[in-house]
Amino acid sequence: MPELPEVETVRRGLEPAMVGKQIVIADVLRPNLRWPFPKDMSARLTGARVERLRRRSKYILGDLDTGETILIHLGMSGRMTVSRPNMVVEDILANFHQLHPTPERHDHVVLGMEDGTRIAFNDARRFGSMDLLATRSIEQHKPLAVLGPEPFGNAFDEAYLRATLKGKNSPIKSALLNQRVVAGLGNIYVCESLWRTGISPLRKVSSLSGKRIASLVPAIRQVLGEAIDSGGSSLRDYRQADGELGYFQHAFAVYGREGKPCKTSECKGLIKRIVQSGRSSFYCRVCQS
Repeated sequence: MPELPEVETVRRGLEPAMVGKQIVIADVLRPNLRWPFPKDMSARLTGARVERLRRRSKYILGDLDTGETILIHLGMSGRMTVSRPNMVVEDILANFHQLHPTPERHDHVVLGMEDGTRIAFNDARRFGSMDLLATRSIEQHKPLAVLGPEPFGNAFDEAYLRATLKGKNSPIKSALLNQRVVAGLGNIYVCESLWRTGISPLRKVSSLSGKRIASLVPAIRQVLGEAIDSGGSSLRDYRQADGELGYFQHAFAVYGREGKPCKTSECKGLIKRIVQSGRSSFYCRVCQS
């Protein structure tokens, strides 16, 4: 499932194609994805202008001039694609038509922007979702209301993380995957952040010093920042908005590297894979403790 860097990369790819532009047509091609689409979504989107495109955790939020916000979750295989007309043709009545690439099979919602750009929500497995909510109350929407601070925000600092994790007896990896603790972190980037701090995913939070817990804050920000700069990680379905693959997977230190040498300087360990709460954890038993 796309994590924070992938969602942020998609948001940045959509921004120049959507912000400040009017949606002249909204085609909703099925009644639902993971959840039913909101009532009259096509009519409510048609004619609206996108004022801002932002991200909260793994959600993309598009604020409209109608006082509503599009909320998009990519799910496991969802993609937002941007296409522009590859030619303009004139018919026998002297009407000009913009020709786009052929729509893809799993394009479920298609937005036609005023400049001819087409934005499609494509989702083969249909685990994604799209909703339309009042902007003024969007932060009270159930999936957003329970989220912890953004990892790049001022509220996420060493003091906050120490205080939030104080007394917890769960493994540190499980604690960091809790979206109430920090928003947007997923399996890949928790594994990578733990490796950078030398902390084993098996360590109980209560056994870690405040200094070691605090060291996770800059490591998390560094890993996420590098991943965003690389366009995210493409493992299965993920693509950027222009269709390109992300390439941070080529910089993984531990994730997906079972049996391979640890990248820590002078470490002779091999990367081990274990399963925690149904998810794969990758780490070096020699330099992570």
